[in-house]
Amino acid sequence: MRLPQIASPGSKDVATLVVPEYAQSWDRAVERRVVRKIDMLLLPFMWIGYGLVYYDKAILGSGAVLGMTTDLSLKVIDKSTIPPTVSTKRLSWATSLFYFGMLAGLYPFTYLFQRFRLGRVLGCTVICWGAIAMLTAAVTSWRGLFAQRFFLGFTESIIPTAFMVITSGYYTQSEQTMRQCLWYSTTGGWTIIGAAINYGFAKIDPDAPLARWQYLYLLAGGLTILFGILCFFIPDSPVSAWFFTEKEKFVAVERLRMSQTGLRCQSVKWSQIREALLDIKVWTLAVMMGAAYCVNGAVSGFGPLIVSTFGYTAAQSILWQMPLGAVCFVTILIVGYASRYIPNIRLFMLIFCCLPVIAGCAMIWRGTWSYHAPTPVAGYTIIGFFAPVTSLIVSMGMANVAGASKKSFMAAAIFVFYCVGNIVGPQLVFSNTIDRHYPALWLGIIICYCIVIALAILLYILLRLENKKRNSLQLDEKEAERMAFEDRTDKQNPHFRYVM
Repeated sequence: MRLPQIASPGSKDVATLVVPEYAQSWDRAVERRVVRKIDMLLLPFMWIGYGLVYYDKAILGSGAVLGMTTDLSLKVIDKSTIPPTVSTKRLSWATSLFYFGMLAGLYPFTYLFQRFRLGRVLGCTVICWGAIAMLTAAVTSWRGLFAQRFFLGFTESIIPTAFMVITSGYYTQSEQTMRQCLWYSTTGGWTIIGAAINYGFAKIDPDAPLARWQYLYLLAGGLTILFGILCFFIPDSPVSAWFFTEKEKFVAVERLRMSQTGLRCQSVKWSQIREALLDIKVWTLAVMMGAAYCVNGAVSGFGPLIVSTFGYTAAQSILWQMPLGAVCFVTILIVGYASRYIPNIRLFMLIFCCLPVIAGCAMIWRGTWSYHAPTPVAGYTIIGFFAPVTSLIVSMGMANVAGASKKSFMAAAIFVFYCVGNIVGPQLVFSNTIDRHYPALWLGIIICYCIVIALAILLYILLRLENKKRNSLQLDEKEAERMAFEDRTDKQNPHFRYVM
C-alpha cells in the first residue's frame, strides 16, 4: 500500500502527519498486529506504573501498623484526660497532604506533557518521585513526613492524567474502557502484591538496623526509579511510535478516525478549555470521581489500622488487604469486559457497583466489633467495589470528550476531584469515636455514593438526549472523515457520539 504525502499539521492533530483528509482503507491483518503491539508494550507499562502509584500511597497504611505512628509521633496520647485519649489527626493529615501535592502538580504537568515530549517529561518526573520515596526512610518527625508526602503527591500527579491521554490516543472509543480497566485493575493487583511484600517486611527482626516501615519506602523508591528509566522510551503518539513501521503507523492512526476523539495536538487551545469549563458533563464526572474516591483516602491510610482493632496482629492486618485487592481486581476486569461487548452499559454497571460499597460501609459501621469479628471484615472486603466505580468514571471521561486541550482539561478535572475525595476521606476518621465505629466516616461514604448514583442517572439522561438530537441530523459521512483529525471538540463535531 502506497502511503500518501501529508503536509505539516500546524495547529491540527498530529494524525495529519500520517493520514490524509479523508478516510482510507487499511489491511485488517495489519490492524490486528498494531493492536497486539500496543497491548503487549503499553498495557504492561501502564499496569506497572499505576500499580507503583497505588502501592506508594498504600504503604502509609501498612507503615502505621509497623511502628511509623510511634517513630514519627503520628499518634498523640493526651494523658490529661481520664481515660487518656488518642488522636490520629497527624496520620489523617499525612494521608491528605499527599493529595494536596497532587492538586498542585496536576495542571502544570498536564501542560508540560501536552507541550513537550511525553517520555522525557514522564521519565524525569518519575525518577524524582522515586528519589523522594526513598528519602522517606530518612524522615525523623511528623513535620518531615508532611513535607515528604506533599512532594510525593506532586510528582506522582503526572501518572493518572498521562495514562488517560495515552489510552485515548492509541485505542478506539469501543476499545478504551476494556484497556483502561486492564491498567486500572492494578489498584487491586498491587494491593495483593503490596500486601505480600509488606507482610514479608513485617517479619523482619525489630532489632534490624532500620525500622520495618523504612524498608518499605526504600524498596518502593528503588522500583520507581527503574520504572522512570523505562518512561523515556514512551512515544508521544502512534505517529512517533518507534515500535511501528511506517505502514503500521498509518493503520494505527487511520483506525482511530471514526471515534472522532482525535489523537494529539501540541497547541494549547484556550477556546477548548473555556468550553470544558462550561460543559456540565465534565463537572458531573469530576464530582462523581470526588464522591467515589472518598473511601480510598480512608482505606489507604487507615485500612490496616482499622482491621487491627478486630484483634489481628500487624502482619495479619496487612494480609487482610488481599481480599480487598482481589475484589478490586476482579470487578474492574468484569466491568471492562462487559463494556467491550455490551453497548451503553457503563452507567448501569457503575450504579450497580455502588450498592456493595454502601452495604459494606453499613456492615462495618453497624456490625459488632469483637475479636476477629466476621461482619465488619466482610464489609471491609466488599467496599472494594469502589474500584470498578472509579474505573468506569475514568473511562467515561476519556470516551466522551474530544479535542486535545479539552481532553487534557477533562483528565485533570477528574483527578482534581479524585484528590479532593482522597483529602476528605481521612478527615472523617475521628479517633475519639472508635467506640461508635467511626460513624462520620461510614455515613459520609454512604452519602457520597448516593450522590454518585444520582449523578450517574443525570448523566445518562443528558447523554442519551444529546445522542438522540444528533441522530436526527442529516449529516454527510464524508464530512465526518474530514473532521476526525481537525482537533475539534465533541461539541464542535456533530458526528461525535457519546457512550453511556
